[in-house]
Amino acid sequence: MNWTELKNQSDIDKLLHTFGGFHDSCLKELHMWTGTYVEQNFGMCFPRDLGSDTNARVLFQRQWPNPAAIELLFEGVTKIQIVPPPAEYLPLIFDAQIVLHNDQFHWTDNDEWKTGQAYSESINLIASKGLKWRDVSEWLGKQNRYGVINEENC
Repeated sequence: MNWTELKNQSDIDKLLHTFGGFHDSCLKELHMWTGTYVEQNFGMCFPRDLGSDTNARVLFQRQWPNPAAIELLFEGVTKIQIVPPPAEYLPLIFDAQIVLHNDQFHWTDNDEWKTGQAYSESINLIASKGLKWRDVSEWLGKQNRYGVINEENC
């Protein structure tokens, strides 16, 4: 499973075309991590490039084949806001957009959002310095791919 790096608007357009603009899809899972950690001696370790240490992998599944599931890798995350839908709404993505603005990629499932516009409390948005994607169609289904919930530990 090779990653395809997005570099420009043409790459974005190809991804959106390939995945049908995220129509009839869902955000299945999200895994976020940083380069900051605490060592066994309780010393705090920070990455050399403090502005690029947050990354996220996001799994999307959709009701169409070729591809039926993709994974996005956001590198150098600068903004992340994921809001679960209210109880009366389906957690379905009708359309999404990816905007390249000021050398950052902005993914959002709000097709009316514009760069420079304030983030509403209900918008799902991830902004990052780098963005890659890959076809993971074999990852359809209920199974978690980024972590397993062990009922005995809950």
